[in-house]
Amino acid sequence: MSQAVARWGWVYRVERQQVLNGDNPTEYVAVVHEAALRMQFGGRKVARAQLEHLLTVSERPAVRLLVIPFVAGTFPGSGQTFNFLEGPVPQLDTVQIDSSHGPEFLSGDTQLVKYRTHLDWMERIALSQEESRDFIRDIANSL
Repeated sequence: MSQAVARWGWVYRVERQQVLNGDNPTEYVAVVHEAALRMQFGGRKVARAQLEHLLTVSERPAVRLLVIPFVAGTFPGSGQTFNFLEGPVPQLDTVQIDSSHGPEFLSGDTQLVKYRTHLDWMERIALSQEESRDFIRDIANSL
């Protein structure tokens, strides 16, 4: 990768972070399964640093990080990564799902209702925000 491409990649990441760090941050809710938190890509040191970063970010007022522990069992939508993006008006709401051929964007009313229902259900079975932070802290400390 050329230095110019690497530099622009860094610039874009910094700009994206302003969505959460700026003067008027966008509300961000993340629901993460325990399995994702226990993955150790890059080894224990890297995993611990990633978990500590999640804890730091989760302290921001606009960020709500919730964990679904293994004990919650299976749930609708488990095993599928998706982002529910809410626009300033409901007509702009979009769901982005990951697939083997790249991201797909859904905006049909029926699709939005389905994914909103999944997200609401996941938020209900997840640990509270404080319990989630404690849970992540315990995993990080075990590494």
